[in-house]
Amino acid sequence: MKEYLRFLGRSLRIGIAGDWRYHLWMTLLAAVALAGLNAYAKQLVHGLATTGMTDQVSWGLYIANFVFAEGIATALAIVVIVAYVYRRHELQDLVIFAEILAVAALLVCLAFVVVDLGRPDRFLHLLQESNFPNSLLAWDVIVLNGFLLLNLHLCGYPIYCAYRRRRPSRWFYVPFFFVVIVWAVSTQTVSAFLFVGLGSRPFWNTAILAPRFLAAAFAGGPAVLIPILWVLDRFAGHRVPRPAFATLRGIVAVAAIVHLFLLACEVFVAFYTGSAHGSSTRYLYLGLHGHDALVPWIRTAIVLSGLGLLGLLLPLAQRPLGRNLACLLLVAGLWIEKGMGFVVPAFVPSPLGEIVEYTPTVNEIVVCLGIWAAGALVYSIFVRVTIPVLSGRLTFDRPYDPNRPSALPAPAGSSGASREG
Repeated sequence: MKEYLRFLGRSLRIGIAGDWRYHLWMTLLAAVALAGLNAYAKQLVHGLATTGMTDQVSWGLYIANFVFAEGIATALAIVVIVAYVYRRHELQDLVIFAEILAVAALLVCLAFVVVDLGRPDRFLHLLQESNFPNSLLAWDVIVLNGFLLLNLHLCGYPIYCAYRRRRPSRWFYVPFFFVVIVWAVSTQTVSAFLFVGLGSRPFWNTAILAPRFLAAAFAGGPAVLIPILWVLDRFAGHRVPRPAFATLRGIVAVAAIVHLFLLACEVFVAFYTGSAHGSSTRYLYLGLHGHDALVPWIRTAIVLSGLGLLGLLLPLAQRPLGRNLACLLLVAGLWIEKGMGFVVPAFVPSPLGEIVEYTPTVNEIVVCLGIWAAGALVYSIFVRVTIPVLSGRLTFDRPYDPNRPSALPAPAGSSGASREG
């Protein structure tokens, strides 16, 4: 225990140390996170009246970001499957960065649940006998916390073993990869059932919602990871083999095609049948009775997703700039479509036929930005500690020297020529 606490102390000191670029990045994230905390304090004082939510539209920007962040966390499953089930060795050295991304994304998820509840003490209501085990929301929160513990083990255990200069025990490490694959799929399935189970919201009542969630997650998560890995390769001194970028790009492209196909199927059913249950879809894409606040959002999402997918399929994606730009466009499109384009339209019109549009307030937006900044801050610190540990520059038996050459071999498939940028 003493050595473990020493490791945590050394990690904390290294996590906040760096050059001027790292300090500038961390300062910006900390400033945004503190601004979000201040906005949340205002919400605690004045209640959810500080948001744009109403009695008719009771879920807004918070749940929209929750759904998207959960997809990012779930996407690590596809990286684990490709790396260990299909034995793509170029990804095995990078799985740990996907695990760390999942931990940060899950912390963001839970933070959005807390701020959406209004008061933190309402969290206890989810676990009361009147809600558990009947409430899908209670199950969702439990599944998320279990998923967080799994990912903390899968990224923390090998890092600590590398710090102690010993190999991880396979029986205490590898089996959890297969558990996390099932758990990740279950997390997205339970969240989809949470929406599907609300019978008064026909916009969500579709049997393909869970596959849509999984396809969007498998597209968005690796699309976030690709630019991050490029930054680590270009600026953080961690060599990423070029085949890893090609593999991840292929995963993103296939998953994005499946997601857009499933989305097109739902749009076809809503418009071709002309059913009254398609009024929310018509409101989203065309507007309804002069109300069209979300139409620019969804059209922008379609354009961004299409451009991002096209960019990944073209030879331009073989270059780092083109690939990263395509990934960012796709991520932005998925965030809009799976967030504002998915959560809000189900409430318009209401079951009574009322059309009350939703517009997030400035305070609401600042809270969201603060949560994302806090998640990025956590991820930056974890990565800052992970790279020197995995490279052998930080071990239990000698002081940390950032200028010491790596004591471990470069990842399989990497070389000086494979470094991009």
